[in-house]
Amino acid sequence: MNKSPSSSRRFTGAAALVVLTALYVAQAGAVPQASTRVAPVPSADAGEPPARSGDGKARMERAEEADGVAAPVRGAARLNIDSGQQPEGIVAEPDGSVVVTFAPTRQIVRITPSGELRVLATLPAPPPQAETPAVGEPYAGGIVRAEDGTLYVTYATGTDDLTGVWRIAADGGVPRRVVALPSGGLPNGIALDTRSRQLYITDSFAGRVWRAPAAGGPAVVWSADPLLARHSEGFAGANGIRVHAGAVWVTNHDRGTVLRFPVTGPRSAPVAGRPETVAEGLGEIDDLVFTGDGDGLLVAGVTDSRVLLVRDGKGTPVLDEEDGLQNPTALARHGTTVHIASSAQYTLTDPHVLSATLTR
Repeated sequence: MNKSPSSSRRFTGAAALVVLTALYVAQAGAVPQASTRVAPVPSADAGEPPARSGDGKARMERAEEADGVAAPVRGAARLNIDSGQQPEGIVAEPDGSVVVTFAPTRQIVRITPSGELRVLATLPAPPPQAETPAVGEPYAGGIVRAEDGTLYVTYATGTDDLTGVWRIAADGGVPRRVVALPSGGLPNGIALDTRSRQLYITDSFAGRVWRAPAAGGPAVVWSADPLLARHSEGFAGANGIRVHAGAVWVTNHDRGTVLRFPVTGPRSAPVAGRPETVAEGLGEIDDLVFTGDGDGLLVAGVTDSRVLLVRDGKGTPVLDEEDGLQNPTALARHGTTVHIASSAQYTLTDPHVLSATLTR
């Protein structure tokens, strides 16, 4: 997420090559998980890895402490900052493609495994005088994919007629707003509960989670717990969001925390239970993704340019700028493949989409 309307970012890169190992330790009452390894993913656009500082010794030592080893990383797609190709959200597709949101151009774009780009939709522009809370410019944020390929995207413009959740057909076309949200907020992360057909949307400016039917209709405040709020002088509160194992999980950007909200009540009108802070002290973070059916997860450390493996309430860096990461904003997993949107929103130099394979 941009902290100012003047921020820029771009993607360049070739292939992903990652190896890291992490041993998950079961908590009381949890199901033990096997060790997780991230292995290389070949790309059709292989090239030299990004330049690194030093010989990577510190990175190797850090990975070994997490029961893992890290090897060089390469990007999976080349994008053009001069064309406004600055990705914010990312979602994986079954064929190995990813779909990203380009915040400045308001575009939803499919990127194939070979690096080809196809614009699926462009969200309508607000009037020139419109100002989006916190970021200023129009903000195409998080994205989620339904089982039939339908895409849902958050969009903030500072105007009542455009701010909300927009739906795009799997093959693209004219986008349609299906959920209206207040213009004074910043809808950002989005998750879909496939069982209840409910969407959950974070508002990073107001510090809340909205709930709305995926079919479209009014949104309700699902939670406005103080743990979702940003710091008083901060930038963003509730950010990344996932539905997982009977709960809604949310990151807080400013506070560096991961929260778990149990889901209670009827399926047609789920209710937020009392939140639990499952991890803290993670720095300024953005998105999260689970590594499997258990509670092991990866978190994007956007400011510190790293990806953290979270276990036992703590985060261990497993990828960082030595691997080519530059301000990662979003994570996506399909099967054993994890995609990382490395946005370079502050470094403004050499961002990538990274891909890696989880093996057990």
